[in-house]
Amino acid sequence: MLEHTDPNLLLVLKVLPAIAVILAASWGCGRLALLVGQPRVLGEMVAGVLLGPTMFGALFPGVQQALFPAEVKPVLYVLSTIGLTLFMFLVGAGLDHGSKEKGENGKAAALAVSGIVPSLVLGGGVGVLLHSQLSVPGVSMFQFALFIGGALSITAFPMLARILYERNLQNSRLGRLTLYAASIDDAAAWCFLAVLSALHATSGIGSALVTIGLATAFVLLMLFGVRPLLRPLGRQVERSGKFGFDQMYVVVGVALLAGFCTDYIGIYSVFGGFIAGLAMPRNKVFREAVQAKMMDVVCVLLLPMFFTLSGLNTQLNGLASLALLGPFALILAAGFVGKYFGCAVSMRAVGFGWRQSFAVGGLMNARGLMILIFINIGLAQQMISQEVFSMLVLVAVITTAAAVPLYRWALPPRFENEVAFPSPDREKVLV
Repeated sequence: MLEHTDPNLLLVLKVLPAIAVILAASWGCGRLALLVGQPRVLGEMVAGVLLGPTMFGALFPGVQQALFPAEVKPVLYVLSTIGLTLFMFLVGAGLDHGSKEKGENGKAAALAVSGIVPSLVLGGGVGVLLHSQLSVPGVSMFQFALFIGGALSITAFPMLARILYERNLQNSRLGRLTLYAASIDDAAAWCFLAVLSALHATSGIGSALVTIGLATAFVLLMLFGVRPLLRPLGRQVERSGKFGFDQMYVVVGVALLAGFCTDYIGIYSVFGGFIAGLAMPRNKVFREAVQAKMMDVVCVLLLPMFFTLSGLNTQLNGLASLALLGPFALILAAGFVGKYFGCAVSMRAVGFGWRQSFAVGGLMNARGLMILIFINIGLAQQMISQEVFSMLVLVAVITTAAAVPLYRWALPPRFENEVAFPSPDREKVLV
């Protein structure tokens, strides 16, 4: 065997096998998820947990340590941060604020509020009850309760969009309302976490206000300064139908620079990526070109690093103890009841049938990748403990796994067709 003395080459020889194992596990678990009728992202989430101490580390501790030594984790962290920043950029860039019928804005806003407020209130109440038992030192009851409530109010917008597109429901009345409401939920959650992070990371209300002020100035600069400058780029892509290297340099550069700015401010790079996405041109051709060029690489190569880092920080074995099983059940119940029933009742109130309402409740209850980003920020900033992090990872897996079965239970194929292609004579069947 050749002996290598270059430390950079030695690091590469350690990182590449780790990435290869991560990709193989993500592919295998993703395929298994598809075989059982679940979205691929659920399998990728599970792959990350399995590579952590819960299974791989418990069965083969020596192999896991050799595969993920201390010097490899910072590299995976950098790659996952780039991946998250670009992913949140794509989420922001993919939001479509057009093509809504008259009155849909109000109904979508009502659905969004029903997806946030009940979960925030119930989760906050559970946070108050569990603060003395689960909170880390230095985190006030107020901050801990707000973090738990905010995490439970998240909706997995990208996964929800994928499910609706796969079922040809994205342009149905139900699909448009659900997508718009989920986008409002997630945007509100990131703003909420940005404020909470600023309050936690700074010493005193004065410093927090400075951080919040800088973040507000950044958002205004991006939306009212940078966005107009990017509009010609959107018109150029729309005229030519081409999205080449020159456009890609601009798009990726803006996204990463925005992530750097928010990281420097102190509210994490994913916020910058998301705002950069919102600042992109709204032309349909441009949005579709960006998604087509970037989404596959981000999801296949970079996001699995994030799932694995989350899994390496997740220890589910300890949750079997009675001391933690009760708190976990409370958190799961608060998240499920608040989102599922809150959204279902809201949909019914704005004129949908119970089947459609419970179908949307099931979809909105999925938290997927979005809550993992949320709680990883909380763990990195020491707003939550390792135990709470593990509980919320399990909440993410369970609610994401339940989304499609709950949807199918509420809207079996014979009723789903009526949602995609409604006929006035059969509208009452869905009530």
